[in-house]
Amino acid sequence: MKKNTDSNSSLFNGFCEPDRLQIEQALAVVAQIPDDAHYYRPKGVEVAAILMDFNVDLSTILAAILSDPRLAQLNPKPKIKELFGTTVAALVKDVNWLNTITVYSLEMTDQPNQTEILRRMLLSMTQDVRAVLIKLAFRIKRLRGLPRESYEIRRFIAQETLDVYAQIANRMGIHQLKWELEDLAFRYLKPQSYRRIAKSLNDNRVARENCVNRFIGLLKERLTEAGIKAEISGRPKHIYSIWKKMQRKQLGIDELYDLLAVRVIVDNLTNCYATLGVVHSDWQTIPKEFDDYIANPKENGYQSLHTVILDPDGNRIEVQIRTRAMHEFAELGVAAHWSYKEGGKHDTAIEKSISSLRKLLENKDDDDALGENFRNELFHDRVYVLTPKGQLIDLVKDATPLDFAYAFNTEIVHRCRGSILNGRIVPLTYTLKSGEQIEILTAKKGGPNRNWIDLNLGYLKTTAAISKVKSWFKNQQQTQNIAAGKAILDKASRRLGLKTPNLTELAQHFKQQDTDKLLEAIGRNDINARQLAAFFKIPELEAATVKKQLPKLTNKPVVSVDGVDNVLTSFASCCTPVQGDEIIGYISLKKGITVHRKNCENIAHLNPEKQTRLVYVSWGDKKSSYFVPIVIQAFSAQNMLTDVTQILTQAKIHIANASLDTHPDFSAVLNLTIQIKDTDQLSQVLNKISCLPNIVDVKRIP
Repeated sequence: MKKNTDSNSSLFNGFCEPDRLQIEQALAVVAQIPDDAHYYRPKGVEVAAILMDFNVDLSTILAAILSDPRLAQLNPKPKIKELFGTTVAALVKDVNWLNTITVYSLEMTDQPNQTEILRRMLLSMTQDVRAVLIKLAFRIKRLRGLPRESYEIRRFIAQETLDVYAQIANRMGIHQLKWELEDLAFRYLKPQSYRRIAKSLNDNRVARENCVNRFIGLLKERLTEAGIKAEISGRPKHIYSIWKKMQRKQLGIDELYDLLAVRVIVDNLTNCYATLGVVHSDWQTIPKEFDDYIANPKENGYQSLHTVILDPDGNRIEVQIRTRAMHEFAELGVAAHWSYKEGGKHDTAIEKSISSLRKLLENKDDDDALGENFRNELFHDRVYVLTPKGQLIDLVKDATPLDFAYAFNTEIVHRCRGSILNGRIVPLTYTLKSGEQIEILTAKKGGPNRNWIDLNLGYLKTTAAISKVKSWFKNQQQTQNIAAGKAILDKASRRLGLKTPNLTELAQHFKQQDTDKLLEAIGRNDINARQLAAFFKIPELEAATVKKQLPKLTNKPVVSVDGVDNVLTSFASCCTPVQGDEIIGYISLKKGITVHRKNCENIAHLNPEKQTRLVYVSWGDKKSSYFVPIVIQAFSAQNMLTDVTQILTQAKIHIANASLDTHPDFSAVLNLTIQIKDTDQLSQVLNKISCLPNIVDVKRIP
């Protein structure tokens, strides 16, 4: 066992002596794992060896070694935090989570938005970005060992790699990992295409190398003569990228321009164009294949000069010319995007985060501030949760199960009556966390609860969801007003002995868009008794009789203005006040007193001059109190009735009826009928009850 540890430690000779001692201590921990000749999954030390090519810090190497899945076999478990510190322990925890996450499914391949949300979720739930780097190295090692797995596993792992991990590597700018991830995955997904391209490249390898080397030699001579200092090298092409280009351009491998490629790195911008001049003057070029990405950078900020020349033998060679800064920008990933978008301008926050990542990966010392900035700048305002079928939903921070439901299926959520989180019931006001799976419980009939749009109760956080609930109530109010308007016209016609009026004619007379708008206006009392009397051409002396009859038919609440009930009023369509709402009156020019809700935006934004036209109004025939049924769900019945009763007593609210049902799992449902004065009092008391311990949900029964 000691011999094996010594052999592994030689892989990490690049570290100083104190760091090597910690690495040897980590290797000693792993050495306690019993040998298993049949274990072929990635081992921590193998992953750490891969990461040595990326100039990572000590914490990353230690975490890679100690993330070995076989450590779960040890009893007792090694105390990583005590032995190696908080940073390494947190990294190991993150890597172990990333290695066991099982959200991906093959169906996501055809759902780009789902794969993008999964990438974001993986990154948002990772406390330290270095854990993602370790995970990518684990995936490289897993792909190298896939030949020993079944066809189904090979296909799944390879497709997941292309959809998720290769994309993450690309955005991190770690192109060496990206290329190997793509080529290995492609090898398992399309073995015949892989072998065909690999064979073609191998068959022509010597000829390609000779061709490129001849061109490099000639170009070096010409640049030296021109006094231009440059680094020139052949640029390898990767099998997956070749296949993608063949598919995109519908070309055979022999028709691709950039199988032969050379990269030239110079000191400054002036020499970029000077080098281009040398290339274009000494070799024949293909005009359509010239791109100036320096003057016109790509969307992700990439800059370089691209041109294609023909050598004397007719071989096409792509030449890329850039400065050292441009090269590092492209290779280190600052130009890569984290956000999924089909187009758009640069996101400065994203580029700043990528820059932080680059510094973090380059820094040999632990830099917790950089890691925290990288994570928070991108994901501070998002949360990612799953549906019961595994579909990912992207929500704002502090979203609730109701927010999730409205983002997923509006029609179903209107009938929402509860939520289940990871198998347990949670309140509809519960704050969701990334990675949680939510199931919505619905009734067969019914609609949303008005409490949902009460910001004090915390049911909804997203403005889109709140708008959907308000729209539902508005539609219901419209339906009721239309029915009321129709009833008013029908009854008025019968009682006055008139013929049923032509609705189209009536709508045109009152300048309504259609007959539904007409009936809604009548039901809402925007078209009042006097106006209808005038239309029916009833003599002026009889108009008073009509006025007496029509209000009786509306069944609408009467509003008092400064204590007087017989003042002409109408209800504002902007906020549609209903009995129980706090209201205020506005002296309009044509409709008498227009009644608004006190929190109406139009009232809030009145200028000082118009504010003088506000008057006090109240519900004229409002009862002093009325009965409302509510239902309360709790995890436990213990002290439930006592706590609820105490809140109601303090609020001076009478309990008219109560029944408590308990269940075998100790959960309980309390049904109450309480006597309240208005909707404000109801909202306040429900809010207080929902804050009690063990309460799952509290709501007014529709």
